[in-house]
Amino acid sequence: MDDTPTCRTRSPFLVMMVPVSPSDVAARDAIRKTWGSETVVQGQVVGTLFLVGRPGGADADQQQEKLSQENHQHHDLIQSDFQDSYRNLTIKTMVMLEWLAAHCTNAAYVLKIDSDMLVHVPNLVKLLLDPGTAKQNYMTGLVWWHSPVLRDPSNKFYLPTDIMAEPEYPPYPLGMGYVMSLDLPGKILQVSTQIKPIFIEDAYLGMCLKLLGISPTTPRKTPCSSWTPCIL
Repeated sequence: MDDTPTCRTRSPFLVMMVPVSPSDVAARDAIRKTWGSETVVQGQVVGTLFLVGRPGGADADQQQEKLSQENHQHHDLIQSDFQDSYRNLTIKTMVMLEWLAAHCTNAAYVLKIDSDMLVHVPNLVKLLLDPGTAKQNYMTGLVWWHSPVLRDPSNKFYLPTDIMAEPEYPPYPLGMGYVMSLDLPGKILQVSTQIKPIFIEDAYLGMCLKLLGISPTTPRKTPCSSWTPCIL
């Protein structure tokens, strides 16, 4: 499922990508009625898209039919052929990057944002238009520094040493929301073939950035200082 006009009939300055459960139509509708309704901000074209995988469960066929009807109305769903689940978040993120690299090379930035977050789009666009904001090799958000790799098998984020030998993850922006310049999706995809995937999607992106020699940054200070509720 992929018939959105975004990045095909127009070149947005900012694409806002929302990974969301196939069944969570309430979240999608709430976003469409609020910050996702923005189309032009400070003279810049913006667009919002929702990324889903295959629905699961006994009613998967019914869910799929509802998704098709929803997309026929809004033309803002991107669906790929993977089981939509928490353990597949890294797959979902890589699908997002593949789509962006294939269709949105003329855009300037992408915001990946969880469906339970609020975005003040004008403040975000203002931040990205700032002359001091990098146009390439740029990734920003709430950066987690020196995050330990958890070795307790009872912890849901447990990783054994044969998967991740280092005691700490490279720095990475937390997955609830981050921005990257649109040159990065293709670069991340290229180096991802050299890195053993892990299910912790934001940490995995940090591993890819490290291999690229790129460090994520905290946002430049503006009147809406740093990565605060007035941006997100």
